[in-house]
Order: sequence, then C-alpha cells, then structure tokens
Amino acid sequence: MGKMGNGAATVLTFDFEDNRLLPLLFGERDQYLARIEKTLNVMIRARGNHIAVTGDAHQTEIAQAVLKRLYERLKKGLVVGNPDVDAALRMQSTFGGKAVSSFDPDLEVVIPARGRVISPRTPGQSQYIELMRNNDLVFGIGPAGTGKTYLAVARAVASLLSGQVNRIILSRPAVEAGERLGFLPGDLREKVDPYLRPLFDALYDMLPSEQVSKRISSGEIEIAPLAFMRGRTLTRAFVILDEAQNSTMAQMKMFLTRLGDGSKMVVTGDLTQIDLPSGVPSGLRHALDILELVPGIGFACFNDQDIVRHSLVTRIVKAYAGQQQQHP
Repeated sequence: MGKMGNGAATVLTFDFEDNRLLPLLFGERDQYLARIEKTLNVMIRARGNHIAVTGDAHQTEIAQAVLKRLYERLKKGLVVGNPDVDAALRMQSTFGGKAVSSFDPDLEVVIPARGRVISPRTPGQSQYIELMRNNDLVFGIGPAGTGKTYLAVARAVASLLSGQVNRIILSRPAVEAGERLGFLPGDLREKVDPYLRPLFDALYDMLPSEQVSKRISSGEIEIAPLAFMRGRTLTRAFVILDEAQNSTMAQMKMFLTRLGDGSKMVVTGDLTQIDLPSGVPSGLRHALDILELVPGIGFACFNDQDIVRHSLVTRIVKAYAGQQQQHP
C-alpha cells in the first residue's frame, strides 16, 4: 500500500489477493467503480490486482475502505450489487473511512433456510441490530424504507431457526378495521390480510413459502391484529408490533405488558404517519415519552439517511418533511 501527494490530489495504492473476485468487485463494465468515483469524486484505476485511487486524501481513504468492504463480502461468498455499493458508501462515509472493511459478524443476521446473510446497510441499521441483540425490548422509530420491519423480522426468523425462541408473533394495529372487523366480508384471514401483508412479505423473503405456511399452521408463527394480544402472556417468543404509531395508549400498555420469560419484543413505527382519529393520542409517542429513561430498553431512531429503498424514496421523504416544517 502506498500514498503520495500530487499537488492537491492524493494517490492511494493497494492490492487485492484474489484476482478472480475483481470482476465481481468492479461490476459489469466497471459500473461499481464508476459509482464510487462519481459519489466520492475520485478516479480509480486497476491494473491486475493493483488499485490506484486519485483524489482528495480523505475521499481516497473512503474509496479504499468501500472497495475492501465489498471485497470482504465477495470473499464470504455473498453477492455484490448496486444496493451493496451504495450501502458501503453510506457506512464508510459516515465513519470517515476509519471503519475497517470487514463486517462485524455480530451485526449480521444469518437466515439458514435461505442461505442468506443480511448485513446492515446504514449506521442506523447497525445500531438497530445491536440493540435487538442486547435488549429484550427495542423501539425502532423512523420513516418508511429504513428497514425497521424487515430487520426485525429477519432477527425473529433467525432466532426461531436457531432455537433461541419457540415462536414468532407479528402484529399490527388494524386502524382501518379497528373494532369493526366484523363488518368486513370474509373470514378472519381475509379480513386481516390487507393490514398484515407487509409482515407476510418480509416472512416470505426469509423463508420458503411452504415453510411459512407450515409454521403458521403449527403455531410457530402467528400473525394477528393487535386487539388479539389482550389477555395473553408471551413466553419464549419473538414479538413484533409494526406500525405502532397507530396504537392507542391503552393498546400500547396492553402489548408491552405481554412480555414473558425468554421473549423479545420489537416495536416499530413512524410518528409522521399517524392514522388515528383526531384527538386520539398515539400510544407509541406516549410510550417513547414515559419509557425513555427505563433501563433495559433500546431506542433506534432512523432518519432519511437510513432509507435503503430506491434513492428517489429518500428525496420524496425529504420533500414531505420540508413541506411539513413549512406548514405544520
């Protein structure tokens, strides 16, 4: 590895061991290198396994850290795509290029049934996964697209498959149906499916569909509206309450007090998307206020920098946030 100044520019050089991985690291027609160059305003040149990055000294170090992070991913047999390049850029830019290129295995969620390893793509996601690992109750708060629900379901599935818990319970407040479920046509499954569909989607991404169906039939996985949690004590379970901003204060207290021995709870929500009737306070907002100083509870607060969907989603969230500030 070498570094030499060239006027205002710095040239940072380093090598990779396995030439066979480099086409996957660079991308088709070097598209991943081009993405890194454009984002960091650097120039990357490769000759064999020898890499030279030219640009601002700080940015060249970030580029090196990004490439090494992606290379470590390939060495582990994982794929690299545009989302992974963007994730590495976000992570390394946040830590100023000082974060080592290798992944912290404790922050990876392994899904044996799919042969997948899910890694955090933003610093906020890293903190969230760490909090879920170390706390029995975690709140994940922030805008759409930050992975709040997806990562919670991933942790739940990994915990079930490894035997840490005996079942998964996924719940949402069905605000549109509320206590009016009886007025909807069809059986219970047909009634609640529209409100719980995002949880099903995350499950199907983690497990083969036949496993999801089998585990739901056996009771290992339960998906139900929040109202169905009343009166229960949930032991050795991984329990997720999604869209919690639409719970009432009474519902939130009821849910949180279901926590039993050997269980973990994750509560996710977006306080900018409250759909409760006017004048009804959000149980999530109330819980955050009164539980802030209670030991043993983790709080992960996401922002638009943690959005990992299409880049346009970040710009849309920022636009709406700006409009709300102008017209509260």
